[in-house]
Amino acid sequence: MPSRWIKTPFPKGTYYFSGNEAAAEGAIAAGCRFYAGYPITPSSELMERMAERLKEVGGVFIQMEDEIASISAVIGASWAGAKAMTATAGPGFSLMQESIGYAAFTETPCVIVDVQRAGPCTGQATKVGSGDIMQAKWGSHGDYQVIALSPWSSQEMYDLTLRAFNLSEQFRVPAMVMAEEAVGHLRETIQILPKLEVWDRKKKKGSAPFDIEDEDGVPPMASFGEGERLSVTGSTHDGFGFRKTDDPEVHARLVNRINRKILDHKRAIIETEGHLLEEAEIAVIAYGFTARTSLFAAKRLRKEGMNVGTLRLKTLWPFPEEAVAEVGKKVKKILVPEMNLGQMAGEIRKYVPCEVISLSQTNGEVIEP
Repeated sequence: MPSRWIKTPFPKGTYYFSGNEAAAEGAIAAGCRFYAGYPITPSSELMERMAERLKEVGGVFIQMEDEIASISAVIGASWAGAKAMTATAGPGFSLMQESIGYAAFTETPCVIVDVQRAGPCTGQATKVGSGDIMQAKWGSHGDYQVIALSPWSSQEMYDLTLRAFNLSEQFRVPAMVMAEEAVGHLRETIQILPKLEVWDRKKKKGSAPFDIEDEDGVPPMASFGEGERLSVTGSTHDGFGFRKTDDPEVHARLVNRINRKILDHKRAIIETEGHLLEEAEIAVIAYGFTARTSLFAAKRLRKEGMNVGTLRLKTLWPFPEEAVAEVGKKVKKILVPEMNLGQMAGEIRKYVPCEVISLSQTNGEVIEP
């Protein structure tokens, strides 16, 4: 089913929300009607907001015993026809990884908001970090794709959560909003527009739920309770979901397709923002909250006569290699400030010929301009 424009399910206007609250509102606007989660700092306010809002719109909220159960319930709800989500932080995100791989392999639309904190392990539960971005892509075993977005404001916690649902439904893939504590707890105004675009998963009665029918590589998806015969397994399966664990051709075709359906549509998925890159000799490539401080610093340095620009990665996965490579051809040096030990700097080095300098900070504080 193509996208459609609908009336926003609450009054348009200016609202004053924390990032976590804004993400909840974005989910409701997207049509989310199921939330399963377990409280964890610094994402708990999102869960609390969903408990209130789902009751108001006739949805289902359930607090599970842990994050493994939470993501499992979300997957089940999605196959029952609901737009479903959960939210967590680093330790809970770790527990979800096997089921995220299951969701990717069974092509289950679902949304995970990870409000990152300073790790590893329990770390600093109330402090900021961005150490989960490689885990978002590589946390489960095998070859699969996810979509991961990186907000830098309360407005984008709303916008990108909505977009995560749309991309998840359009491509039948787990979509993640990789927020950070600073963004989740940041309180600022956001604008709610009167209409919004939503995507719903394709449906076609009697079709194979795991086989290609369209050029986009995304099969129609039936739901339990609609009269279709459904088999959903994490083992290698054919177009109708039946196990084919001894067939190398079936396995290769399935794994290649679930990867190609994302990689072939990277240009439709990836979003970046360039600022002050005209005649820049130095580029700062950043994401999340750090991109805000990077832009502030670049503007100040421009006033002081230094040719500095910024490239902001709104999409982390699939990686925006074309935008990064284009910047890398034009500048002498790239700086990558991160609230980790250089996770994205290593990825950037793969695609640029110039020097890449990692500016790491892991003390639980935001990187200041």
